[in-house]
Amino acid sequence: MGEELKLQVGVKIFLKNQDGKYLVVRRNEEKYPEIGAKWDIVGGRINPGSTLMENLQREVIEETGLEIKDEIKLITAQDILKTNKHVIRLTYTGLADGEVKLSDEHSDFKWLSLEEIKKLEPLDYYVKKVLEHFSI
Repeated sequence: MGEELKLQVGVKIFLKNQDGKYLVVRRNEEKYPEIGAKWDIVGGRINPGSTLMENLQREVIEETGLEIKDEIKLITAQDILKTNKHVIRLTYTGLADGEVKLSDEHSDFKWLSLEEIKKLEPLDYYVKKVLEHFSI
């Protein structure tokens, strides 16, 4: 028998600041050598037993020190199919407040327009797909 497929749920967010720019973070290559130093948006896997919003707030605070300050809006759900896992990734948009204080998960950050993010390389594949197909 093959290995059992694991189901995971992830939450991500396009955080917008008062200037209308969105936060992108660069993965720390030393911490994530299998992914590399790709640009991404904030988020992560949920902890079962906590709501999606609690998980999203936790990830935002842990990774950036920011707080989500407004009603957030669900943009899309994506299937990420790997050999041994199936990740459902929910992507949101919302306003952020505070000063960015990166965790060791990321090595850099930028506030950019959506057009600037589309041109950013290397950009996470699933972020790229959201920008190509959905209105933020």
